[in-house]
Amino acid sequence: MIELLDAVKTYTQGRRTVNAVRGVTLRVSSGEFVTIMGPSGSGKSTLMHLMGALDTPSGGRAVFHGQDLQAMSDRQRSLLRRDRIGFVFQAFNLLPTLTAAENVALPLLLAGTNRRQALHRAAECLERVLLAHRAEHFPDEMSGGEMQRVAVARALVADPEAVLCDEPTGNLDTAASREILTLLSKLPEPGKRAVIMVTHDPNGASYGTRLVRIRDGLLESDEAVRK
Repeated sequence: MIELLDAVKTYTQGRRTVNAVRGVTLRVSSGEFVTIMGPSGSGKSTLMHLMGALDTPSGGRAVFHGQDLQAMSDRQRSLLRRDRIGFVFQAFNLLPTLTAAENVALPLLLAGTNRRQALHRAAECLERVLLAHRAEHFPDEMSGGEMQRVAVARALVADPEAVLCDEPTGNLDTAASREILTLLSKLPEPGKRAVIMVTHDPNGASYGTRLVRIRDGLLESDEAVRK
């Protein structure tokens, strides 16, 4: 489904060159829950950005279902992210003036879906994350765990083929983290959806089916998670 082939990502900061990712080859198939771990500055978030078409490699290739992301226009990559990839970030990124249902429906509304259909689909996704009863509440009326569940529902609203999560439990307490990780672990479906999660938490990584470790921009290990 998603492939990095000898991918390199280099940034220039003033006179300094940063080699964030250095020749990584990695393949993720539908049905997998892949967790990516590494120390701060190891390149794990850059790796996720390459896999999610948020960025393109400086060298090598990033491929989504056989499509070379570098060969696509900015608009094509934007539509790919909107329609086929869901994202969950540490900071929730909910709009404070919209209800939970409206936040979840927003990607569909931006894509031109009529409001009634978009809100109906949002209600289905909120039901899936056990927040149907909070549909008309605003973000400042919800706990951190509830806001992150809304963010997960929003990531699912377009029925994506991949859900990419960057430190999704970083702002949550232990109980809320466990709820989110359990929820994420139920999302992968063979032939339909993969989940990729960047985390610094070994306990969080244990919820995945596969653990990838990265250090200094290099792939350090790639192994199945023992349950």
